[in-house]
Amino acid sequence: MRDGGIFALAGIWENWRDPVGPMLETVSILTTSPNKAMEGVHDRMPVILPPTSYELWLDPAMPFSPAVSGLPQPFDATQMHCRQVSSRVNFVKYDDPACAEAIISV
Repeated sequence: MRDGGIFALAGIWENWRDPVGPMLETVSILTTSPNKAMEGVHDRMPVILPPTSYELWLDPAMPFSPAVSGLPQPFDATQMHCRQVSSRVNFVKYDDPACAEAIISV
């Protein structure tokens, strides 16, 4: 975020039992079309929820609320800040703060 604050992605989760296996917990991050900040990076982006929608998104009755249909949309690009980071972010074997460090052009 441009202000350096935290943000929330829209996700869904479910517990289910494989008929021949253990109980599984699964999770997915919802995506939408990219905003102006992201369109040069990818053809979709995660749904970033505005803080005013957190309570609605976390409400157990949420799937039945008509207000939910307006949430999966591109986040306001003017509230975002983008920077280039190392390609190490593309490898699951790296899980450390260096993945998010900005590349400094000289």
